[in-house]
Amino acid sequence: MSTHVLQTLTIFGCASLLFTCGQDQPSAPELSFEESLQEQLILAEPGDLILIPAGTHELTRSLSLNVPGITIRGEGIDASILSFKNQIQGAEGLLVNADDFVIEDIAIEDTVGDALKINESNNITIRNVRTEWTGGALTSNGAYGIYPVQSSNILIEGAVAIGASDAGIYVGQSTRIIVRNSVAEYNVAGIEIENSTFADVHSNVATNNTGGILVFDLPNLPVQGGRNTRVFNNHIANNNTANFAPEGNIVGDVPAGTGLMILANDNIEVFGNQFTDNDSAQIIIVSYYITERPFEDPNYDPFPESIFIHDNQFDGGGETPDSEPLIALQQATQKAIPAVVWDGAAVPGKAPQQILCLADNGDLSFVNLDAGNGFAAPSFNIAPHACTLPELPEISLGSAK
Repeated sequence: MSTHVLQTLTIFGCASLLFTCGQDQPSAPELSFEESLQEQLILAEPGDLILIPAGTHELTRSLSLNVPGITIRGEGIDASILSFKNQIQGAEGLLVNADDFVIEDIAIEDTVGDALKINESNNITIRNVRTEWTGGALTSNGAYGIYPVQSSNILIEGAVAIGASDAGIYVGQSTRIIVRNSVAEYNVAGIEIENSTFADVHSNVATNNTGGILVFDLPNLPVQGGRNTRVFNNHIANNNTANFAPEGNIVGDVPAGTGLMILANDNIEVFGNQFTDNDSAQIIIVSYYITERPFEDPNYDPFPESIFIHDNQFDGGGETPDSEPLIALQQATQKAIPAVVWDGAAVPGKAPQQILCLADNGDLSFVNLDAGNGFAAPSFNIAPHACTLPELPEISLGSAK
C-alpha cells in the first residue's frame, strides 16, 4: 500500500477514536485484496509505488488509473498474478490514462476484453509483464494483451503475450515506440505496430501466432500515415496457428503461416531477423486493396513504399499457404511460396526501387503477385528490387524509464 494510503487510513482511524471514547465499536471489516487495490488506485498521488504481492489474486471488476507518475510493481512475471477469470464488470483488466506510468513484474490473465490498455498517455514503461488467456487460442479471448494507443514514448520490454484474439502486443496510433526482448505466442498477431510512427521492434521472439509481426496502416482512424518502423534482430518462426480472430476484424484476413506482414506502411527497414518455417510466406508486403474492403478517406495512402529488407536469414517456409492467391501460385508452380511476397500493387509511375529494395539476404526467393492485374502474370524476377535505401535512425525515447 502506498505511503499516502497508509497515512490516510491512520488519520481516519485516529479521528474515529476521538468520537468513540468509552464506547465499544465494531472494528471496520478488513478490505479484500480487490478492494484494497481499487482504493490504492483511486487515492494514488504522483510518485506513488503500488506493490502487488506474490500470489494469484482473483478480481471481478476492471481496474483503472488516471493519476500520473505511478508505478505498479509485482514480484515477478509468474509470481504476482491478477486473474480476471471470474470478471463480471468492465472489459479491460487495467485501463490507464496517465503520463509517466510504469508497470513491471506482474501478470494479467483471462480478462473479458483487453488485458492492459493505455490510452492517450506519454512516457510509458511496460517491463516484464505477462498477459495471457489460459484456455488456449479461442475467439472468445480478449482482443489485445498489451495495448498502448494514441500514446507516445512507449517502452515495452521483457513482456510475454499469449492467446489474444487480435494482437498480443499492439501499439496503435502512437509515436516513438520500442518493443524489445519480448515473447509473443499463440495470438492472432504476435506483435503489431498500426498507424504509428518511429518504432523499433527488435530482439523479440514471435512464434506460433497466425502472423508473427504486423506493420499496418489503415484508413478511417484518427491517426494515420504509419511510417519509419525498424524490425530487426527478431526470431520469427512457426507462425502457423489457425486464425481465430472474431469475424469482421481486419486481422482476420491475415493468412496463417505469415512471418511478417507490411500493409500500406512506408519507410520500413527489416534486417538481422531469423525467419523460420512460416508456412504461407516469411514476408508479405501488400497494399490495402488486397483486403477488398472499401474506404472513402481521401487522405489515405493504401500503398506501401520505401521498404528495405536486408541481411536477414530465411529457413523453410511457404509449404502450406493459407491464402487463395498463394495456394493458386503453389498449384501452378508445384513449389514452395517464395520467402518474400509482394502483391505488386503500386502508385502508377513508381519505380520498383522506390517501393521495395532487397539486399544481402542470401539466396532469397521472391514473387510479385501482379495483384493489380488479377494475379494474371506473377513474376519471380528479383532484379528490379536489387537495391538499397537509406537506413533508418535508432529510436530514442527520452523520458521513458
